Amino acid sequence: MNLRLNKLATMVDQDARIADIGTDHAYLPIELVKSGKVNFAIASDIGKGPLDNAKQDIKEAGLEGKIETRLGAGLETISAKDNIDTVVIAGMGGNLMSQILNDALVNKKMSFDTLVLEPNVGEYGVRKWLMQHSYQIVDEQIVAEAGHIYELIKAKKTESNIPLTEKELYFGPILIKTKNQTFTNKWMGQLKYQQNLLVNLNKAKNKDMSHIKQVQEQIEMIKGELND
Repeated sequence: MNLRLNKLATMVDQDARIADIGTDHAYLPIELVKSGKVNFAIASDIGKGPLDNAKQDIKEAGLEGKIETRLGAGLETISAKDNIDTVVIAGMGGNLMSQILNDALVNKKMSFDTLVLEPNVGEYGVRKWLMQHSYQIVDEQIVAEAGHIYELIKAKKTESNIPLTEKELYFGPILIKTKNQTFTNKWMGQLKYQQNLLVNLNKAKNKDMSHIKQVQEQIEMIKGELND
């Protein structure tokens, strides 16, 4: 497995019953079962091709009795009788990720004790969804791999909302405490991007002052975090 999936694996609790939504060749469930960390997993995907690949890899690993494959969208493939306590969703946009979790909550009245999430964009929206639905972020990791930087978020269901500040939603409540080099690299890159965007917005004939103000605020927030 690559670094990103290995980090995700470390965030899964011992003896969890997991559903890997949008599974990637079932690499993560296979590793978790082979290592003895979990005894049962569901590998689910909306695409028949990717799921067929997962089935083949599961068969070759000799784990057909411990990893089930399901074809379908999001968490539609999971039912209460599966007794899933941990959902892993990695490698999709934050908006789609939040929608999948929301659909399960609204349409199936299903929520899960633990969520291990890796949005490739839109981390702010994911953290906001977690806060609004009484999940506490208990672990965050940031990793660089193959020219991309990924933020990994682990959250646990709580009895009440755990409020996050705007800064915590934006940068991550745990990541802003650790601030490793990968964190600094990401936000230096984002600062440059936002500064270039501001230049282009100011060049426009019909200036969008609302957008300009928003970008200016983000630039100041990033600068403040990098200099803190």
